[in-house]
Amino acid sequence: MVAMKAIWRLPCWLMLLIGATACIQPEIQTSRLKVLSYNIHHGEGTDGQFDLERLAALIRAQDADLVALQEVDQGTERASGRLQAMELGRLTNMQAVFGKAMDYQGGAYGEAILSRLPILETALQPLPHSAGAEPRAALAVLVQLPDTGPDLWFVATHLDHLPDDTDRLAQAEEIRRWLVRQGPDAPMILAGDLNAVPGSAPMQIFEQDWQMADEAFQRPTFPSDQPKLKIDYVLFRPDTHWRVTEIEVVGESVASDHRPLLVGLEFSGQP
Repeated sequence: MVAMKAIWRLPCWLMLLIGATACIQPEIQTSRLKVLSYNIHHGEGTDGQFDLERLAALIRAQDADLVALQEVDQGTERASGRLQAMELGRLTNMQAVFGKAMDYQGGAYGEAILSRLPILETALQPLPHSAGAEPRAALAVLVQLPDTGPDLWFVATHLDHLPDDTDRLAQAEEIRRWLVRQGPDAPMILAGDLNAVPGSAPMQIFEQDWQMADEAFQRPTFPSDQPKLKIDYVLFRPDTHWRVTEIEVVGESVASDHRPLLVGLEFSGQP
């Protein structure tokens, strides 16, 4: 039998008191990334022009690692049959994933994610809706954080737009139930057009588990020509492992009826 030796680990301040010559703090691994949330209004700008190249140039200029896109058309008549998610991926040199919320005009309509990080897994969760209301969905990808960070779930969604909160509340609860299964410490980012203002009942559901990246910022994102409402968000969890490094509502008023929200984040493996 091999005898086991007891190993005593002393705190750095005590080592200094007893004359130890070296005190090495463990290195904390951090990962930095930029996230963009953008409702692209099926590619149509406020000038009535369908211009994916304009949208792609705007996305490229933000230098984001992860992009959540809402109101994305795939092969619809109004989009001239173009596969918007795939084309935006090609134009930005990013991986593209599309999540269908509903069939529309001979094609599909829903969410998309663009990623510079390796995509390990994808998931699509249909969301509840009232009879006659637009179907909604949440699209998620599992990616590897940069700088040897852990795997991260990045979720893009677009909640109901009707004045009554009923569907938004049900959709927020469904997203919460879906993601809580990953565990309280699993790194996650949720981004999208939630069609809910800060402090509203749907946002209170999200804030039970998520931290709003721009809680102290809260500049409006809609409509793009004269923004009056904040309805576009980036949220993260667990809040003890993330630090916000940058926040910007991008000053673009023509490419879509929403303005993009850009957030810089730093993830640390320790709170």
